[in-house]
Amino acid sequence: MLLFRGREAHSRSMAKATSWRVLGSIDTFLLSWLFTGNVRAAGAIATTEVLTKIVLYYLHERAWSSVGWGMKKDEPDDPAANI
Repeated sequence: MLLFRGREAHSRSMAKATSWRVLGSIDTFLLSWLFTGNVRAAGAIATTEVLTKIVLYYLHERAWSSVGWGMKKDEPDDPAANI
C-alpha cells in the first residue's frame, strides 16, 4: 500500500508519534485543568485524546513519508557509480 512505503521505518514513525503525544497530552491536561478547574475531567480529556491522536499522527507521518515533494534526492557517495 502506497501509504505505508517511505524512507522511515514504522518503528521510528511510532516513536515520534508517541513522544509528540506525550508532550501534547501534558499540554491538553494543563489547559483542560485550567479551563474546567477539575483535575479528574482534565485527566479524562487528556487520556481520551492520547489514543486518537497517536493513531492520527502515525498515519499522517506515514502519508508524508511517501510524498517526495520538497525532499532532496539522495546523491550517491561515488559519482562514478552512475556511469
